[in-house]
Amino acid sequence: MGGTFGAPPRSGWARMVSELHVNDLDASLGFWCDLLGFAVAYRRPDEGFVYLEHPEGHQIMLCRRHGRFETGPMVAPLGQGVMFQIYLARLAPALAAIEARGWPVYLGPREVWRRVGDRESGQREVFVQDPDGYLLMLAESIGERPLRT
Repeated sequence: MGGTFGAPPRSGWARMVSELHVNDLDASLGFWCDLLGFAVAYRRPDEGFVYLEHPEGHQIMLCRRHGRFETGPMVAPLGQGVMFQIYLARLAPALAAIEARGWPVYLGPREVWRRVGDRESGQREVFVQDPDGYLLMLAESIGERPLRT
């Protein structure tokens, strides 16, 4: 969970990055870094802010709640009505970390095929919630196939 103060992400700046407001920044860092493999790109300790990046290029910001930018009541679980999809080259390491820590699984793991145009796209996926209840779908592609009739 290290990282240097003020360094930009190694993969460059993403064109869209979500910022999650969290109750316990240390607990959130443990989840995002230890379970999901993110690392701190930079932090602003005085603001309770960290910018995280994943070796596969994913980026997310975490900020300790302080009331700023909270446009309505923040009730648990936070993030109701939103799901963050994180596609990984391999789902197995994240699943192993989740199991090793006894982290609760919301749904899955499962294999699903969904229609995408004139084909089906398959993935293995599992749904978990972070310490504040934000819902994440972790997924690995298992390929494409023709539509089944």
